[in-house]
Amino acid sequence: MATKTMQDLLLEELRDIYDAEKQALKAYNKLIKAVSHDKLKEAFQTHKEQTEGQIERLKQAFELLDQRPRGKHCDAMEGLIQEAQALLDEGLPSELLDVAIIAAAQKMEHYEIAAYGSVHAYAQGLGNEELASLLEETLNEEKETDRLLNDIAVKDVNRRAMQQAA
Repeated sequence: MATKTMQDLLLEELRDIYDAEKQALKAYNKLIKAVSHDKLKEAFQTHKEQTEGQIERLKQAFELLDQRPRGKHCDAMEGLIQEAQALLDEGLPSELLDVAIIAAAQKMEHYEIAAYGSVHAYAQGLGNEELASLLEETLNEEKETDRLLNDIAVKDVNRRAMQQAA
């Protein structure tokens, strides 16, 4: 499909996000298994469940646009997940791996925040308040997950890793 209008751009971006979320959902299983910090494991499990809901919300978004839900391969998320996998393959000590996984997950979250922020703005600009509201709900979840991961890192995980290095 040739992108010629804001509506076309919105739809293309939603397809990208749809694929990105599906890729992320698969990646969370590996991240959950790899982390050793209980709060971090719990945060990833919670966000995995949120991601399932976000995928359902994206299906609703497609319905609002009278479109069939389908993804367009998201190269960006694929690359971020490959970076996370490379960290898992390095054989880092568990405390250091937790720190590295948080950073990798936050990169994924930042991509999603940027993507949802953009489509939210497109929907608002097009006057589709129902769609904008749906996307804003997910945008807020992504921002909250980023804040939670940062909080876990700063208050505990990073300190543990620095103490192990000392």
